[in-house]
This record gives sequence, C-alpha cells and structure tokens, in this order.
Amino acid sequence: MSDQAIQTPSNPPARQPGSSQSRVRLWPGIVLVTVLLAARGWLSIGEFSPLKFFVGMLIVPLAVGAGLILWWLFASRLRWSDRLQVVGTLAAMTAVVMLAADSSFRGMGLLIYALPITAAAWLGWLVLSCWFPWPVRQAGVLLVFVVVGVGCCLARINGMDGNFTPKFSWRWIPTPEQKLLVALQGKAAPGMAGAGEISEQPGDWPGFRGPRRDNRLAGVRIKTDWQQSPPKELWRHAVGPGWSSFAVVGDRIYTQEQRGDDENVVCYDAASGAEVWIHRDATRFSEVAAGPGPRATPTFHTGRVYALGANGHLNCLDAASGKHLWLRDVVADCKATVPQWGFASSPLVAHGVVAVFAGAPNGKTIAAYDEQTGEPAWTASVGPTSEKASLSYCSPHLATLEGTEQILFATDAGLSGFDPPSGKEFWHYSWPVPGVARIVQPAIVGNDVLLGTGMGNGTRRIHVAHNGETWLAEEQWTSRQIRPYFNDLVVLNDHLYGFDAGKFVCVDLKEGKEAWHVRGYGSGQVLLLADQELLVVLSEEGDVALVSARPDKHEELCRFKALEGKTWNHPVIAHGKLFVRNGEEMACFRLGLLDESDAPKKVAAAAE
Repeated sequence: MSDQAIQTPSNPPARQPGSSQSRVRLWPGIVLVTVLLAARGWLSIGEFSPLKFFVGMLIVPLAVGAGLILWWLFASRLRWSDRLQVVGTLAAMTAVVMLAADSSFRGMGLLIYALPITAAAWLGWLVLSCWFPWPVRQAGVLLVFVVVGVGCCLARINGMDGNFTPKFSWRWIPTPEQKLLVALQGKAAPGMAGAGEISEQPGDWPGFRGPRRDNRLAGVRIKTDWQQSPPKELWRHAVGPGWSSFAVVGDRIYTQEQRGDDENVVCYDAASGAEVWIHRDATRFSEVAAGPGPRATPTFHTGRVYALGANGHLNCLDAASGKHLWLRDVVADCKATVPQWGFASSPLVAHGVVAVFAGAPNGKTIAAYDEQTGEPAWTASVGPTSEKASLSYCSPHLATLEGTEQILFATDAGLSGFDPPSGKEFWHYSWPVPGVARIVQPAIVGNDVLLGTGMGNGTRRIHVAHNGETWLAEEQWTSRQIRPYFNDLVVLNDHLYGFDAGKFVCVDLKEGKEAWHVRGYGSGQVLLLADQELLVVLSEEGDVALVSARPDKHEELCRFKALEGKTWNHPVIAHGKLFVRNGEEMACFRLGLLDESDAPKKVAAAAE
C-alpha cells in the first residue's frame, strides 16, 4: 500500500504540487516527544535519585532537543523555506530569552522546563491541526515559540527542592532577598565591635558541623518533652540567601549570606540576633537549582574567622571587630574555575595552614595558605597527579588514623589523607565516579572511614592501616542502602543515621545493612546529641524533630516548626541554644537543659 493511501493525523493526505498545505512527516517528532515525556514520567516512578534527575531532566532533553532540530531540518519533508523559518524563529526566541529573561531561565532553566513545554506544544499543535491549511499550522508553531518565550521572560525559578521540584513565581514579585534589601535601606551599617579578643570556650561550635566536623554534640542533655518544655524562640529575622551554617563562639555567631551584589560574612549577637559587624565582597554567585549566595560555613580559629565565598574568595577577618586581615582569590591563585554549584568548602585551620578546595588541574585539588599571612603554603592533588581538575563540594576533614593526624579529602577520584604542614599525600583510596562530585563529609569509625557518594553509588567503609612508610586503604563493604547526596550522616555506637535520597535511614556499621527507614524529613540535615542518644533532625521544610537514635525502630519524640521555606543548612546547638537558618530567615531557640548547673562542666569534659 502506498504512503498516499494511509490517512492518519501523523501522515495526512498528500497534496498536489502547488497546494497551500505541505505534508509533514510527524512520526519522528512524535517519537522524540514521547521519549521526553516518558523520561519525565520515569522520575516519579520508584525511588527518586539525583542520577535519575540528571538523566531524565538534563541528558534526555538535550538529546531530544537536538533530535527535534535534526528531524525538522532533514526529515520533515517541508519546503526548505518553511523549515528555516520555523528553526530561525525558535533560535530568535531562544536568544531573546537568554538576553531578556531572569537568570534562572537561562541555560539549565531553558533545558529543564522551556524545552519540554515547547516540544510538547509544537508537536501537539501539528497533530491536532493536521487538516488545517499549512499557513495556519505554521503560524500556530511560531505562536507556540513566542508564547513560551514570553512566559520565560515573565517568570522566575526560585530554586528547587531536594527532589529538584522547582518553585515558580512571576518575575515582578519581590524575592525575600529583595525585600530584605528594601528593609535595610536607610539603616546605619553596624560599627566595628571594638578592640578585644574572642577566644574559644567549652560549649562553642567553631565551624562547619562542630569541632570535629561530625555533627556530634557531647556533654549536653536537653528536655525532651516539648509539650511541657518547648524550645523558646528568642529571636528571628530575615537573612540574605546562602547555604552557610554557623560558627558560634561565646556570644557571637558567624555566617555568610548574599545581599544584592555583595557576598557577606556577618557577625551577629547570639542573645539578640542583632548585627555586630559585616564584611562585604563585591561578588555574586547564583545557579538555578540552589539559587544565589555563598555555600560554605565560616571557621573560627584563635580569634580569627576564615570564610570561603562561592566564587573562591577566601577571607581572614578579626572575629571581634570584623577587621579585614587578608584575602586570597583561590581561582586566580590556582588557575581554577568556579564549580557548577559554587565553592562549598568550609576552611579547615590546622598546623598553621588554612586548607580549602581548589579543584584546579596540574595537581591543585587542595590549596593551603599560611593562617597568619595568607601566603600560599602548598597545593596538593588527590591521587596520582593529573592534568584533569577534580570535582568536589566537600570540606577538608581533620582526622587521626593509625595515630597520625591528617587532612582527609574526597573528590570524584576517591579519598586521600594528607600531612597538614606539608600537603604530602600519605595515602589514596581510588573509588572513581567520573562526573559525580562528592558532597558529604567522610565519617570516622576508629581507623575506618565512611565515604558516602550520591548518584546511586552508595556508601563505602574503608579501613586504613599504616606500616612504616606504607599506608594501605582497603574496602570493608559497600552499601547501596544509604546513598547520600548532600545530606551528611552521623555515627553512634554500631550504626549510622542519615539520608538516602528522600528517606531517613539507620544502617548497621558491621555490614552496611539497613535497619530501618522512614520518610517525612525531605532532604534535611541531622545533628547527634550523643549523651542522650538523640537525633535532632532539621527537615527540608523547616521542621525540627527529635528522634531516638536506636536501631530497632524509628521513634520520633516531638517536633515543631522552626522555619518557613526550603532549608538545607545544618542546625547548630551551642550554650543551650538551637540556631537554624535557611536562604530566607534565621532563628534562635532556647532549649530546656537537664542538670543546667552541671552543663558547662560536662561540655568541658566532653571537649577534653
């Protein structure tokens, strides 16, 4: 049977030469759009994972978009003038969006959202209008491009949650950051806090995830009946966007936030929330998934605050006054490039150096600077020296393995241990995951290290041994029952507690087997109260929950609403206060303490 005898919407009757309607071969386009929609549907089937997101939301749309252009140009059977007019209009509208739309709709925003809508509407119109004259059908296609392009120019993507679900708004609706900037207009900038020195005391939380970067708090026992003794809100106020947590030292707290074109390190009074001092750098970082702002947490060390911004600016500031002591540009120093999601490395200060992630080629994965002067001290690569840059959003991690203090660092190549003063690599464990940036901190269990890896790769327990000059790192087990992406885990006794995509899980440390899992916290963060074997879980929706750290079952004791909006920042407990923040607001709550008179002694003993 000939083509002309088959009359379907995807293959309408052939027209005689000179007819006003052209016959379009639709089936290749229909197949491509079906693949695109099926990939989106696949994301909602079974367990969500970042790997599914990147395949279904990035790789497939990119391939389908290229396929649609090739189909239209070389297999649509239209006159070349019609083919070029449609493709030209599409290219023109894409250029308009790239120039005129909000930054959230440029690049990845176009690929993830505008392309699927455009493709589905394009093919849908051609199928439904198969009996219309070609000029009408062509006009409809061009109108689809214009409508989608105008929509992109009028809308804004206000970031995504842990499942990469976007939040849209009209572009003219002020963002929380814009509202904050309006509220700050006319207010006098805080003056310098004056002379003096701030020193670390028992009970302080000097940097990212605490003194040992393990989100473990010992020496503190809190009241767990929040019906009778609920956390008392002491203060709350708006804050600029960013995913920094807090360093808490005495009556001062330090964090980072974006305010317009300035990236800021800000010191607040812990009792009132009032701003004490602010340091500004004229730089801004933003991307469509997490939005604008710095990612790393400031580090307090011997009277100074060290902070790495999302574009690679490393500041050293006087903790009491905010006086600027030195600044390094990691990108310029190491000939690096800003990572896709921004620099997220919280500085580590040890043995006289400040170590941060650089990710540059030519063996410059980590950069270390003299803590007093800011002069470059050393650079080091993870694994065999390579021309290729490494991927990581981890922070350097100080640990003692086999009696030797060392800096641990994880990248897409694996995990390494370095000598802090010199940067010499003691050992390297190879676990390459090409193109996958590791994000969570390693966890120490004796002389073993837990290395969590997203994109479905799981968590591996690595044993590190030392014999003379020889170091050996060997796999103990690998578990796919906890595949942390950017949510850190904690360890208590023989189990770990953390996030496996959208699940909160308990996993046995002996073999890596899941003990239980539960939903309801999204992509949150967890802090361990070791003395009471309690987990403080800050959910992605801003709830604070108190959960028993027990392997036999999940037991949530209580919860309350602490924040509104997406919350990815790590919670902090210091001096009986709970500090929480996200990209829009920060708040402080006083927790009821058990044996409050003994709390300082217990904290001091735990620190020792």
